[in-house]
Parts: sequence; structure tokens; C-alpha cells
Amino acid sequence: MAVQWMLVCHGLVTLLVVISFLCGQWPIFQGTFIERFHDFLTFGAYDYFGRIIGTVFGSRGSAALRSFEYYCCDRPNPILQIIYLAIIGTTYYIIVKTSFGYIPGYYLSEVHRYASMLAVAGGIILFLLTSFSDPGTVNAENVSQYLSAYPYDNIIYLEKKCSTCKILKPARSKHCSICDRCVARFDHHCGWMNNCIGERNTRYFISFLLWHFLLCIYGTVALGLILAGQMKELKVIYILTVYYGMDNSFRSLAPHVVQWLVGSYNTQVLLMVFLAIVSLLLAGFFGYHAKLCLKNSTTNETFKWEEYLSRRQKIHEARASAVALNASISGLSNETKPPPESKWKAFFRRSRLEGVSIGKDNIYDKGFFHNLCEIIFPLSTRPSFLRGKSKSG
Repeated sequence: MAVQWMLVCHGLVTLLVVISFLCGQWPIFQGTFIERFHDFLTFGAYDYFGRIIGTVFGSRGSAALRSFEYYCCDRPNPILQIIYLAIIGTTYYIIVKTSFGYIPGYYLSEVHRYASMLAVAGGIILFLLTSFSDPGTVNAENVSQYLSAYPYDNIIYLEKKCSTCKILKPARSKHCSICDRCVARFDHHCGWMNNCIGERNTRYFISFLLWHFLLCIYGTVALGLILAGQMKELKVIYILTVYYGMDNSFRSLAPHVVQWLVGSYNTQVLLMVFLAIVSLLLAGFFGYHAKLCLKNSTTNETFKWEEYLSRRQKIHEARASAVALNASISGLSNETKPPPESKWKAFFRRSRLEGVSIGKDNIYDKGFFHNLCEIIFPLSTRPSFLRGKSKSG
């Protein structure tokens, strides 16, 4: 019974940490414990840790901590890459040691021993491709081709020079302070890959997310079939209904079946919960980035558009407020006052600010099919781009 409660507590704590860390800033959690726990995980815990280090080790300890923070957050480093390989390697090793003894089983054939190994190997290959491929580095040799491929929209992208690389910045590009290079169609810098996600390797990144989502689903289902096979072979349902006289219904049998599974196969149950939670997270990440790709947008551009639209909205609101103020002043100066407005009419009347609408004109969105082709076949890999490069050279 103690093991069962430990597993339940472990699952709940894991779910709380994951939801708080990733979703704590969502409006639905505003003012709740989830938001406060998110602030603690992202800022508070590190701040307390820094204070403890400063108190115990003095200025030298604080300086060492700042140096470590700079290395981890502001410079390229393989820490998260090593953590990824450790997670996937350890998880697969535990599955092999604890669950491969039940394969082949009642529902799974021996082919899944090799299929699982190939699936994990495929995920690692996509990880390596994303980590070590060129994200689309912009330099003096190819800047003219990128300038032609991505025109300025004169809204969120204006013609200007990169102060670090000393070259014109093509539209949709950004200078990554961590990698110290300009990246075409910049999406974000991914610490897990120790690489930028840009024009040339977005396809690998999207494939990585989708593959690992399917890999986690495959692992969850396979472990579930192993447990179902054990229940079938050991005739658990038959024993519960015949020898213990329980009703053959889900409501009657479920608590006892779960108790038996957690007590006899706690490792497999724990792995199933872990893989299911990770698959949900990967589904969210993949869905978000897939939506961006199909609209030919990026994470970087999402923030740029939010900033632009917010700025334009404030300008429109200020103008509408000025118009309303002038109208009020002119109304007071008139001798004849209009008849008083009905309270119900005033209540349902729309504000002058509600009619303000700001448009988002993404000139790079050229339709579903074209956007998808641009991800699968990046512009810089096409013959037209290469021919332009040879002419400029």
C-alpha cells in the first residue's frame, strides 16, 4: 500500500511541476497557486539559492555562481544535450530490463524488441541532425541571396545592418547572442539542441518533436499491452469474479485491478505515467510549431507582431480618447443640450475604443502548400538560390 501511495504522490507532484513550469503564466492561472509556484520555479528558487551561496561562500561563491549561470544561459554548452541523452538512454534501459522479459507476450510479438530499438535510434538521429546542422547562417557570401529570398515587409522588418556581423540583416533573420551569428528565418535558440532553429533545420526540429511524441505514445501503449497481457495470462479477472465473487463490471473490478497492477508492476505503471505526461507536452509543442509553420511564421515573429500590435493599439486608443474628449468639450460649450441618454442604451452602447481593430498582414504567408514546401525544402537549398550565389560570387 505504501508503494501505491508513493506512485500516486509521485505522479501528482510531477504533473504539478510540469503544469506550473510550462503553463503558470496562462491567464486562467492568474492569481492562483499555479502562478505563484511558476514564479518560484523560474525565479524564486534560483534567487534563494543565490542568497544561500552568497551567505555561505561570500563574494567568491556569488561570482562563481554568476560565471556558471553565464556559461549555462549565455554561451553554447552541451548540458541539456547530455541531459536529453541521459533521459532517453536511462528510460529505454529501464524498459529493456523490466519489460522485455514479457515480450513476446499475449498481445505483443517479438518484433517489438527490435522496433523499439529502431524507434529510439530514429529519435537520436533526428536529435543529432537538429543539433549539428546549419540553421541558416547569414554571412557576407550569401547575404544578397537571403535579401532577395526574404523581402522586408516594412512593418516588423525594416532594412538595417547587424551591428555585430557588419552586414545587412535580411528580413526574418536575427543575430543570436548565444551562437554569435545571424540566422535566416530565425525561430528561437533551443538549449536542448545547443543550436538555433532557423531556415535550414526547422524541418528537423519539427520532425524531432513529432517523432518523440509518437515514440512516447508507442511506449505508453506497448507497456499497457504488456500489462493487459499479464492480466490475461494470469487470469486476474477470472480469479476476481469466480474465486472472490465480484461483479463482472468495470466499477467493481477497476479498483482491485489497479491495486494489483501498482503492487506487482509498479515500474511499468510509473513508466507509463511518465511517458504519457511527456507525450502531452510534446503534443503541445508540436502543435504550436506546426501551426507556425503552416502560417509561415516563427516564434520570433510572434513576439514581434505582439509588440507591434500592442503599440498600434495604444496609438489608436489614444486617438479615440482624444476624439472623445474633444467631443465632450464641444458638447459642454453648446447652449442646447441633447436629451439625456437612456440608462439601458448607455449600458449597452459600445465604447469608442471597442471599434478599434488592428490588422496583421503577414506577407510571408503564401498558402498552406507553399508554406509547407518552404519548411521541407528550404529556400537556401533550392537551385535558384544556389545559382544566385554563384553569380554573386
